[in-house]
Amino acid sequence: MSEKFVLATHNPGKLAEMRAILSGLGVEVLSPAEAGVEVDVEETGSTFAENAMLKAKAVCASACLPAIADDSGLCADALNGGPGVYSARYGGEGLDDRKRCLLLLRNLRGQTTRAAHFSCAVACAFPNGDTLEAEGRCDGAIAFAPLGEGGFGYDPVFLIPEKGKTFGQLSSEEKSAISHRGKALAAFSEKLGTYLKK
Repeated sequence: MSEKFVLATHNPGKLAEMRAILSGLGVEVLSPAEAGVEVDVEETGSTFAENAMLKAKAVCASACLPAIADDSGLCADALNGGPGVYSARYGGEGLDDRKRCLLLLRNLRGQTTRAAHFSCAVACAFPNGDTLEAEGRCDGAIAFAPLGEGGFGYDPVFLIPEKGKTFGQLSSEEKSAISHRGKALAAFSEKLGTYLKK
């Protein structure tokens, strides 16, 4: 008998990734639509972890099933950690990924430090009130121009210096091996495995 969990996302890529990782634990991951829930959670947290937990708890309460959510973003040193929790809303409504990347590059023009990191928090809420959390981080730098067609969001401008490539130039396997989300999901899957054995 597999445990059913709801993943609080409408992103098919994230759903496929989570299914692949958690299938080994005997966990069946459902989309909100498959679980029959429609919850729009306002991300009012000041950290990625707070936002992830807000989403997980709201979906868990609505579906009466354990729910998993993540929140992630890009933090540039020269922008005091910005765009941070506002990564997806950077520059306001109406900007697509490409325009957000260009805005970021404009705001970093003339900055000597290009250091940045991606951060990801994964949260899980259970109907009994239990919660699990995990975080992952990937350090890099902001490139001077978008490079590569892969990935999404800020991937074309996030440079991994030791690889000499941006996330946008890496294959999905290469990216998963070092990404903030990959690290957070690996840590989460370990914690969940321990929890389910209890």
